Parts: sequence; C-alpha cells; structure tokens
Amino acid sequence: MEMEGAMGLMRRMPPKHSETALSALLSLLPHHSSDLLSQIDQPLQVLCDADNAKEFILCEYNRDADSYRSPWSNTYHPPLEDGMYPSPELRKLEVEANEVFTVYRDQYYEGGISSVYLWEEDDCEGFVACFLIKKDGSKYAHGKRGYLHEGGWDAIHVIQVGPDEEGVANYCLTSTIMLSLTTDSDTSGSFNLSGSIRRQMKADLPLEDGHLCNMGKMIEELEGKLRNQLEQVYFGKTKEMVCTLLPPSELLSMSLPNSRKP
Repeated sequence: MEMEGAMGLMRRMPPKHSETALSALLSLLPHHSSDLLSQIDQPLQVLCDADNAKEFILCEYNRDADSYRSPWSNTYHPPLEDGMYPSPELRKLEVEANEVFTVYRDQYYEGGISSVYLWEEDDCEGFVACFLIKKDGSKYAHGKRGYLHEGGWDAIHVIQVGPDEEGVANYCLTSTIMLSLTTDSDTSGSFNLSGSIRRQMKADLPLEDGHLCNMGKMIEELEGKLRNQLEQVYFGKTKEMVCTLLPPSELLSMSLPNSRKP
C-alpha cells in the first residue's frame, strides 16, 4: 500500500518537481528506496565529456557509485577504479547505436542531446539497452524558435533483449516521456504545462537485420504513439478548456449585447 500510494503521488507530480518529491519520499520510506529509485523516472541531467568535448546524459543506467560513464569515451566522470563496463562485443554495438541514434535525434528533434548505454543481464543470456534523448526547448538553450520561456522533453527508452533462439529474439521496450512547457510573455502571459507518460511494447523479431535495427523500429513506433497521445491529452484538452473558459471576443459581444456603451 505504501508503494502504491507513493507511485500514485509521483504520477501526479510535475516532472520538474519530481526530484524534490522523490527525495521526500525516500526520507519517509527508506525501506523502499531501491524500488523507488528503480521505478520512478526523473528529468535527465547532462555532463560534458572533456576527452571528446561532447555532452552525455546522466541516469541510473550509466552510474557506478557517484561516477557516470560516457558513451563517447567509455570512461567514468569523475574517474572511477573498477567501474562496470560492457563486454567488447556489446561495447562495439553501443558505439554503433550512439552514432545511429544521433542521426535519429537530429531528424526528429532538430537538436538536443542523446546517449545510448548497453549492459549484460545478470544471467548473461541477454542484454539491456537504454536510449535517452534530452531536448531543452527554451529560448535560452537549444530552442531554435524562442517561443518558450522554459521547456524540455526527456525521453527514456529501456529495452530488455532476450537470448537468440533459432534466429529470433524477444524484445521488451518500456518508454517514458516527460514534457514541460512554460511561457512568459506580454502576449500569452504566464502558462505552465507539464506531465509524463509511460507505455510498454513487446515483440519477437527475427535477427536478419540485427538488434540495432529491431530496437530502432520499436522505439520509432512507440515514440510516435506517445507523441500523438501527448498531443491529444495535454494539448488537446488544454486547448478545449481554454476555449471553453475564454471564448473569443466576438462571441462575448454577441452573448452580452447590453454591455456595449450606447
């Protein structure tokens, strides 16, 4: 019951306040700390890999102690002895995945930061891949159009890949999208819209085109569905409410003719 209540609370918490809320929950429920950290997604943070002059995304999947592994140089920041690394074969796939996902990010997001991390399962019969995208849409950061005072899109795609069985592998994709938008201008005033959505997708796919191609197709399909749901739920419902509460001025003049001055 405690975990159900905590998860219900976090689902209703704006993403930009999730870190503060999670810290409070950890202090209230220390015996559930591992479950909370593994099940609750937080807005992504970014660090620069000085060796490659490239930014990479920080998350629980590239963290060991207080250091984070860069997908570009495969080193920890700050340096860490005896850190966890993928196998040479998996590291080769990780490098290729980061290159391909960079192209995907540029085509769909027109910028932003992406990172891909791979690691072996505990039973060594499969592996897990984490695809991350962070886009800061504010006019002070990566926003190209400057419409938003603050804004961000965080996408987290975690795929569990089962072992190869007769040329077919099982994939289980869990995707989370966190969205936040804030405007502050003379024309539109101050407005804030934020929320998150999580969905899961499973598939058994042949390995003719390789793991990377299969994972990419699944991410593209599920992310497209999440975009549509966000547009319908967040933007559609918000527009409907605003139009209902604040009808156009010509409708006001028609419904209130006596309010005009003679």
